Amino acid sequence: MIASTGTRLEVKHARVCDCPENHLSCITAKEWMKSQIGVWQFNYESRDIRDKKLHPATYPIALAKKCISLFTHEGELVLDPFLGSGSTLVAAQDLNRNAVGFDLKPEYVELSNSRLASLPAALSTDQIACCDDARSIPEYLEPGTVSLIVTSPPYANLLNRPRLNKSRRGNLRANDQYLKVEQYSQDQRDLGTLDLEGYQREMGQIFQGLLPLLKEKGHCVIDVPDMWWENQRVTLHIAVVEAMRQVGYELRNTIIWDRTNIVNRVGIFGWPSNYITMGTTFEYLLDFWKPVSPPSTIQL
Repeated sequence: MIASTGTRLEVKHARVCDCPENHLSCITAKEWMKSQIGVWQFNYESRDIRDKKLHPATYPIALAKKCISLFTHEGELVLDPFLGSGSTLVAAQDLNRNAVGFDLKPEYVELSNSRLASLPAALSTDQIACCDDARSIPEYLEPGTVSLIVTSPPYANLLNRPRLNKSRRGNLRANDQYLKVEQYSQDQRDLGTLDLEGYQREMGQIFQGLLPLLKEKGHCVIDVPDMWWENQRVTLHIAVVEAMRQVGYELRNTIIWDRTNIVNRVGIFGWPSNYITMGTTFEYLLDFWKPVSPPSTIQL
């Protein structure tokens, strides 16, 4: 389903399960214990988008499903403010959650909807893709209706450069991505066009607008890596944590997405004198929530 620009959405958000009121989600105690381990791995499946010509940076459906299962009940509302290829909506449909996603690029919204159309129809929930700026999301949703935000935002301007494939070995570097710029867009509203300072400021402003939409103790999970630029570590995850704290979110957990099971035949960095951890082997899943009594915020 595609929403009209600026339309207030009539989207369901109440749980439809029989879980006890004080339970965070529908998962079992055994599943809860497994989730307490702070290093997660995921595999891609046949429905995942791996073609970088369609989208330069996707996360697995399994990642979104893990977050949605852990932090929501059936029937509740999930929000992805940077929808991309639509994996969050696919996961929500699988799990009988309502979900809304937003993206600046019409082709990503179309891709999301084509993926949903290929699935069996949802029984009682809606998954909606909207082509609009994340800054406009408060115009679409009622305050206090979102149980979970889960997303992977653009990585500042760090993809906005020719790809050198340094993480690949030898002649594997010269693939069809070599020397291509894989940024999402050159739209001035795109966070991927900003330097780190501007990125942090805009992330804070966007998520400040989303905070009223979250229920109290509603979680917000942001997938973000650190990256290397001219032999310096660019700490995107720290910029995101600082931005989120400034506007009223509380950091609850830092989870490592261990990607070593999906990365192979990697190149060598820095040997023999400059030790560098490979950014392709792990990312951060930063888990925030909306406190019952939000701390004082700093206006950005």
